[in-house]
Amino acid sequence: MWADRVSNLIHLFEDGQLNRRELVERLTRHLGSAAAALAAINAAGLADAQSPSTPVATNDPSVRSEDLTISGEAGPLFAYQSMPSDAFSKPRPAVLVIHENRGLTDYIRDVTRRVAVAGYVGFAVDLLSRQGGTSQFPDAESGTAAYGRTRPEERRADMLSALYTIRDQSYVQHDRLGVVGFCAGGGNVLDLVLNTDALNAAVAFYGTPMIPVSEVPRVNVPILFNYAELDRNLTASLGPVIQAMAQQQKRFEAHVFHNANHAFHNDTGPRYDAAAATDAWKHTLEFFNRYLSR
Repeated sequence: MWADRVSNLIHLFEDGQLNRRELVERLTRHLGSAAAALAAINAAGLADAQSPSTPVATNDPSVRSEDLTISGEAGPLFAYQSMPSDAFSKPRPAVLVIHENRGLTDYIRDVTRRVAVAGYVGFAVDLLSRQGGTSQFPDAESGTAAYGRTRPEERRADMLSALYTIRDQSYVQHDRLGVVGFCAGGGNVLDLVLNTDALNAAVAFYGTPMIPVSEVPRVNVPILFNYAELDRNLTASLGPVIQAMAQQQKRFEAHVFHNANHAFHNDTGPRYDAAAATDAWKHTLEFFNRYLSR
């Protein structure tokens, strides 16, 4: 009986024999969708097991996901899109997802699907497209080296191409656009907010480089900063920026997560912190709901 199977999986998690990811993966396979898995976890009183690293299967029926190629300034741009399965009949706000310095990895694809489960059209652009795409760099070292060969103006142009492309789709509310990025991608988010008026909300996870204080007057987009206590040098650079934003009455929110380090949201890396990641993703969705939902 399906209820017995769900109960057994919940007990395995409570006994420490399954981690969060394994619990959700098994429940998803058994119940048919991530949404059903999360409902079962809620019903069991284990809402804290729903971390932002909860994987969403590529074939989850609640979302529609696919690889795409769009036109960019220098040629084809590769992208990964995920959206609620009913988006064609009910247009949704869109969120551009900006990857770390390793390219469009499986982790970022999964984040894009999580964006879709939250009710948005997620659109991740591959900033290694000019070099043939992330698929040409199968290990972390080569992907990082490829990212190091990109230039800020090229990344900016490719992000804008992706943003304007997704904005123009019939299944997107064109006046409800957000962006979220991680690490170097967070830095690219902060660059993007200075170079377009199309955004309604921006979220930077431990974004580097930080916005120069001298550029704060140009910020006209609400920004959520999610940073880490142990990422001391980078997080220290946040203080003068949020002070300047407060003085100039900019819209922002900032969180520094206790005892967390750089890359705490990436559940495939050694610095993943489930508590910080869960809390940061909660704040992220609340922020998007505030500025993107009607």
